[in-house]
Amino acid sequence: MKEVVVLSGKGGTGKTSFAAAFVSLAKRCAITDCDVDAADLHLLLEWEVVGTFPFVDTSVAVVDAERCQQCGLCMDLCRFEAITPDVRGVPMVDAFRCEGCRVCARWCPEDAITMQEVRSGTWFHSNTRFGPFFHARLAVGAENSGRLVELLRRRAHEVAGDAGLDLIITDGPPGVGCPAISAVTGASYAVLVTEPTVSGTHDLVRIAGVVRQLGIPAGVVVNQADVNVTTAAELERWTAENGLDMLGNVPYDTGFIRAQIEGKSIVAYGGNGARAVERVWENVSRRLQDASA
Repeated sequence: MKEVVVLSGKGGTGKTSFAAAFVSLAKRCAITDCDVDAADLHLLLEWEVVGTFPFVDTSVAVVDAERCQQCGLCMDLCRFEAITPDVRGVPMVDAFRCEGCRVCARWCPEDAITMQEVRSGTWFHSNTRFGPFFHARLAVGAENSGRLVELLRRRAHEVAGDAGLDLIITDGPPGVGCPAISAVTGASYAVLVTEPTVSGTHDLVRIAGVVRQLGIPAGVVVNQADVNVTTAAELERWTAENGLDMLGNVPYDTGFIRAQIEGKSIVAYGGNGARAVERVWENVSRRLQDASA
């Protein structure tokens, strides 16, 4: 089974548009949206939820006011300053500050503090005409999205295996943090989408360093390449010099925006952008075939 992960060092490069287009061109595959902090792949796919599941990944401290003797030890020990006294002097826990480290519960002399699990979000198993789709929504202020990403990928692999699918396409999160690392670790190939700008170049270098460290083969797509042909050419040279595949340049095309408004992938919408993306997918498919040979 092969997994293609679409990444970008920064947001706004068109990563999700490319992921949706790849899904359309692959025809039959499992799909994951691992940008759980701001999921939007579902906007470009027709889908129907077949399963809704809670994501519980953290716990917060809860103080039993009746048992508490107001010694203040928990407030002294909490390095996150999540515990403060209420008007009565009873320790009160700020759930948004609490990191669930359990130090306060461990050292409370009265055993007045317990840890309570908190629902951090919801994940979904949906069906599309292309195949099963796994996506999620984090709760407001929730963290630990890297573990949610891992859960989605694991379920996608399990269901794809049961369904006899040999390809998974994953829309990864932007940036180079824990969610991005969770999304690409162990993948077959990474598509790095960038743009010909200073920030696009800077963040491409960062995400390329991550996939190189993880040993994931990768290629680069320069989106809106004709907006700054000089920088686009520099990106091509950098890609070659650093041993990455140059998957293609995609021109600026307002069809991407119109397709998004209509809830379609650029491939379904057509135009110059669609034809360029099709050539990119042909190059990605060729890399996957070469890796299997």
